[in-house]
Amino acid sequence: MVAAVTAAALGGSVFLFLDGGRSDASSGAPRTSTTVQAAAEPTPSASPSPSPSPTPTPTPTPTPTPTPTPTVTEVPEKGSGTFTTAVASGRIVGEGPKPLRYVVKVEDGIAVSPEQAANEIAQILGAPRGWAHHPRYAFQLVSAGQPHDITIRIATPGTADALCWQGIQQDTRGEYNCEVPGGVVVNLKRWAKGSPTFDGPIHDYRALIINHEMGHFLLYRHMGCSGPGRLAPVMMQQIKGLHGCLANAWPYDRNGQFISGPPAT
Repeated sequence: MVAAVTAAALGGSVFLFLDGGRSDASSGAPRTSTTVQAAAEPTPSASPSPSPSPTPTPTPTPTPTPTPTPTVTEVPEKGSGTFTTAVASGRIVGEGPKPLRYVVKVEDGIAVSPEQAANEIAQILGAPRGWAHHPRYAFQLVSAGQPHDITIRIATPGTADALCWQGIQQDTRGEYNCEVPGGVVVNLKRWAKGSPTFDGPIHDYRALIINHEMGHFLLYRHMGCSGPGRLAPVMMQQIKGLHGCLANAWPYDRNGQFISGPPAT
């Protein structure tokens, strides 16, 4: 039942095979059907030393923080099962030759605006420390009715469980998000309330959700903590514990280095 969606870029670019699913409830075992590995992270070239100048160096512009949608105080256990697609679009972010186009859908009857959620997700994917930093990846938010490669759904726990089970036969137990063929399912409980293992504002945890599940589409597997006091990889199942690492929502650190870790066991 697993569907496949392929985004292929020409001229030595990465090939993305969207041939399975993964949830935070899963073991992180390799996908048996995947035949192409994600491209290795490029080694950043050393920055040249600036020439002495009497003019003071400008202060770097701080990384923008995604604008959060209003926090939902009540999370119904199960919703209508129907969705409204956001009427929202954005520019292409990232330098990849073929952007992954995505739409955002929100389950009807919950206190989340599809347009606000879509704009917040677009800011996450376009952030300097996000996946768009990789030279082979690019993303674009597209509006309802437009051709797209990925559907991102925000759903109540009961509906999310049903979608995750239908898509990948994973029991998400009313708690977890998942990646399914052709899309991502975000559990409203996690979107609204975050995780007790994540020390940070709610919009940062939303960034972790989106970056983690999008990482699966880019063929990254689950990772473990690389050492006490280090940033947790975004592909680590941080909701299950940090194991000495520091909570982190982004694939890259502030110096542009990919945050990696050992394969999850």
